[in-house]
Amino acid sequence: MTKAPVVEAMLPSMLRMRSFFKGIGSVPFKPDAGPEESLVYKHYNAKEVVMGKTMEEWLRFSVCFWHTFRGTGADPFGFPTLERPWDDGSNSMANAKRRLRAGFEFFTKLGVKYWTFHDRDVAPEGDSLKQTAENLDVITDLALELQNKTGVKLLWATCNLFAHPRYMNGASTNPDAHVVAFAAAQVKKGLDVAKKLGAENFVFWGGREGFHSLLNSDVRSELDHMAAFFRMAIAYKKKIGFNGVFLIEPKPKEPSKHQYDYDAMTVIGFLRTYGLEKEIKLNIEPNHTTLAGHCYEHDVVMASAYQLLGSIDSNTGSPDLGWDTDQFPMDIKNCAMIMKVVLEQGGLAPGGLNFDCKVRRESTDLKDMFISHIGAMDSMAWGLKVAAKILQEGVLPRYVKERYSSFDSGIGQKIATGEATLEDCEKYIEENGEPPRLSGQQEHYENMLNYYI
Repeated sequence: MTKAPVVEAMLPSMLRMRSFFKGIGSVPFKPDAGPEESLVYKHYNAKEVVMGKTMEEWLRFSVCFWHTFRGTGADPFGFPTLERPWDDGSNSMANAKRRLRAGFEFFTKLGVKYWTFHDRDVAPEGDSLKQTAENLDVITDLALELQNKTGVKLLWATCNLFAHPRYMNGASTNPDAHVVAFAAAQVKKGLDVAKKLGAENFVFWGGREGFHSLLNSDVRSELDHMAAFFRMAIAYKKKIGFNGVFLIEPKPKEPSKHQYDYDAMTVIGFLRTYGLEKEIKLNIEPNHTTLAGHCYEHDVVMASAYQLLGSIDSNTGSPDLGWDTDQFPMDIKNCAMIMKVVLEQGGLAPGGLNFDCKVRRESTDLKDMFISHIGAMDSMAWGLKVAAKILQEGVLPRYVKERYSSFDSGIGQKIATGEATLEDCEKYIEENGEPPRLSGQQEHYENMLNYYI
């Protein structure tokens, strides 16, 4: 691969002094690259303008710290396979700092502007809440220094309220108030750190907010307690002046048999039930959407339809496997459908496309970390261009508009505006008789989409 020495020279001196990714420079844009060139962008050109904004503005790519720098390749059936030269496997502060420095070198060479993390990804837990907070302070001091030197920003932070044994029965929905209080204290610190690092959002992923059996679960109490937990977080957010957007990430199952944030509409129903819809939006992960039995873009579409789409964890899964595989999105059709929604709602900011993805446990080379992200970024950029062409030419949107045109006047307009009565509808049918059968033309729509792909 041809290096980009001019761009490389612009890397902060701190990162040039010690390279964790020797032999890999800043990833260049090379649209004429051949199929064997994987360390170049073939579609993602950060400054290319699409429908009035640059690709960088539309896509707002982010690298997640947990999979990319804490992932080991282990799975329920196998031991770790990924060995990283900066990671000695310890839970020490020195190791945490090395991981962070390696992370920022990676972000900078990849050319992304954002990163994301759980509190426990970046700093080890101590023997007490106080020591844990002190560890987090030290590491986030370094993170702030690295952010300032590289220009990489924090898209969002979140708290790991699911891994520790204390959370085996949930966090905000735990039947033990002592555990709920501990989780609240952890979120308090998480919000302090989010403000310190200028996070643009804060995510709540209810990893164990659900149940395995209804025999021992008071679901109404648990949901009431979860709403109270969010109200405490909202109050503290306002108290400290944190301006980031709160996001809930839906997921239907795993690790719980059933989770209370099952899918987008379940979360929207929860927010509206408890009067939280003006304070919290959704972070949608399509891999979770398919686990809920929906098509890939379903939850993105539904959240956006109610003006509650805040951000996207851009990944995919293998529906034939049936669990959360967190693969990089490489299907152009899926990417185009997601980006069509993003374009239609005018963008994701202050949210973005966070790669909540992990390399396969068999992809053990350091360059695989780059190749996977590059491929996904190119796929989303390609999808952006496809979606823009669909909207700019207007053929497919025109067909959808025409399909619902009966609601533009007459009885349809009265129904849509809430002015119609059942008697009005009865009179209309008496005068007009049986409605005609109008084809849904599904195959025609699919052919039109394929034309643009």
